[in-house]
Amino acid sequence: MKHLVALTDWSRKEIEDVLSLAAEIKAAPRAYEDAMKRKMLVMIFEKPSLRTRVSFETGMCQMGGDAIFYDMAGSPFGAGKETIEDSIKVLSRYADIVMARLFEHSVMEEMARFATVPVINGLTNYNHPCQILADLQTIQEKKGALQGLTLAYLGDANNNVTHSLMFGCAKVGMNIQVGCPEGAAFSPQPSVLEKALELGGETGAHVMVTHDAAEAARNADVVYTDSWMSYHIPKEQQDARVATLKPYQVDGALMKHAQNDAIFMNCLPALRGFEQAAEVIDSPQSVVFDQAENRLHIQKAVMVTLCRAVGS
Repeated sequence: MKHLVALTDWSRKEIEDVLSLAAEIKAAPRAYEDAMKRKMLVMIFEKPSLRTRVSFETGMCQMGGDAIFYDMAGSPFGAGKETIEDSIKVLSRYADIVMARLFEHSVMEEMARFATVPVINGLTNYNHPCQILADLQTIQEKKGALQGLTLAYLGDANNNVTHSLMFGCAKVGMNIQVGCPEGAAFSPQPSVLEKALELGGETGAHVMVTHDAAEAARNADVVYTDSWMSYHIPKEQQDARVATLKPYQVDGALMKHAQNDAIFMNCLPALRGFEQAAEVIDSPQSVVFDQAENRLHIQKAVMVTLCRAVGS
């Protein structure tokens, strides 16, 4: 059974193949309007979402299938009333493919272990593979290639987006320079850094973590940031976090350290005046809405790929 739980589970060729398929689907969507005909996607949400739900549901419907939204709040799924193993085995009898957006990555791994249909990671607290595949598609569209480019990530780096960026960039031969505050609270998890360095050694990608924002942005082809206040962070921590992260805000001055034709990315939602200045996200260098659109196309490609892998 083939799943998308983490980018580390997919080979470089598999990633490149799904990127190529996403480009085909984006260019000629009518050619795939029956690709998931009579197929059912169950979307499990423990964590709220705008882009994940709408892009998956729209994508499935545009390819002739249907989607069910399942909110874990108030349900027996994962609430101690029924095991994850039993729940996912039942859902596997009803659906052709399952997407889940969860907090704990271990729950995602358990779902994939016991499912008899493909499982897609729509986000966990550890990684966010669909987002980074959409990011890679966007970069490839704007820059023409991925190998040898340099992506700079600025801000809170102990999060799912940074972890998947490190895996994804290293997998496809793209350098990644992470700029974040010192300390474990804001740094990539050591195991993630170790794995990214290993993957980079195989593809020639340089992986670096620095606490100097300018050094991270230096000569970058892509400058990327993410929210300073993720869903799980208590509101009362905002002032302290903003004070710590302010030196890593992507503004016009920081962008000057990157290449002149560098693009700016944020997976959204974005708060102007926090992780980036309005002058950056609203500038011609910003590709955040192309990036958001590509969630639709890449997730179509992922669903088609996984269903083909099981002979559907």
